[in-house]
Amino acid sequence: MSEPFEPLIIGFTCNWCSYRAADLAGTSREKYPPNIRLIRLMCSGRLDPTFVLKALAGGADGVLITGCHPGECHYLEQNFKALRRYLLLRRLLTQMGVEPARVRLVWASAAEGVRLAAEIDRFVEEVRRLGPLNWPAVVSENGAEMPEPATEVTA
Repeated sequence: MSEPFEPLIIGFTCNWCSYRAADLAGTSREKYPPNIRLIRLMCSGRLDPTFVLKALAGGADGVLITGCHPGECHYLEQNFKALRRYLLLRRLLTQMGVEPARVRLVWASAAEGVRLAAEIDRFVEEVRRLGPLNWPAVVSENGAEMPEPATEVTA
């Protein structure tokens, strides 16, 4: 009997707002799935798109990007930079054959722990419905290219 699929989600959180919202959710005993692993960044604008690609290539089934609400960034307008990068990243993933729904951007202030927990819950359920990503490794640990898996060609 096979076990139900449990996705692995990587969450990149802004230090000033959404990381504190996650902390508030925890101290408020607000429950959200344990599928997410949070990584704190000083700002969502600091998120390089390669961080997301590396998380997906490393086995994550989805990536949640969280930051301050637009206009409330501690670094002025960096969350607008995060939004632009997020939109470009979704287009790139689509061209790579990865469902863009596997990456989500959420704005959450430090006082929105309940809202962030609900967004995490919704995202985990959506990724669970999508199923495992199974992104094949293209490059091995030492940098040598790995052969692509053989595919059947039908005439």
